[in-house]
Amino acid sequence: MKRLHPDAHCELVHQTPFQLLVATVLSAQSTDVAVNQVTGGLFARYPSPEALAKSKAADVESALNRLGMFRQKAKNIIGLSQQLVERHAGQVPSTLDALIALPGVGRKTANVVLGVAFGAPEGVVVDTHVQRISQRLGWTQELTPEKIERDLMAMFPKSDWDRLSHTLIFHGRRVCAAQKPACAACSVSGNCPSAFHAENIGRKPPRSRAKS
Repeated sequence: MKRLHPDAHCELVHQTPFQLLVATVLSAQSTDVAVNQVTGGLFARYPSPEALAKSKAADVESALNRLGMFRQKAKNIIGLSQQLVERHAGQVPSTLDALIALPGVGRKTANVVLGVAFGAPEGVVVDTHVQRISQRLGWTQELTPEKIERDLMAMFPKSDWDRLSHTLIFHGRRVCAAQKPACAACSVSGNCPSAFHAENIGRKPPRSRAKS
């Protein structure tokens, strides 16, 4: 899988750890493509925690209004910027505990920043692609990101954690889609217990429709 996706990397456009942190917070329930479409203008106006900390909520909301939950996201990135200035001298902290204390930052976001910006993840990033493919490959029987992460951390050495998540994300985007996974074109189908019948594995069950 690594040979198939040698270019696997974080696709959120950023130049600094601060920009990566903000972009990752904005990516919740949004695609990287959508986030990249708004962060160019956002970072041009607010390139640093100091600038964003002093911003008006309405102005930031206007810059983010193409994203889902843009009002809450605006509140979070202003709040985390203020805390970076007040508690961390305007620098993004490099520990999990300090990062998850910031508004809008959970374990997944923190590990993206730790892995990409600092090369020191404290866990495996489990998004929908990582969850789906881990289940299809039989690496985990768990259903929640927290428990899946624990299984992956036990299976792979820490030095692989960052690359692992990026590789699985690329594989999910390019090959092992939620619907109609391309098993015939998959380089690991011979080692996949779900090959050629994977479509219903690693997906949320369909919602039942209320009877009229």
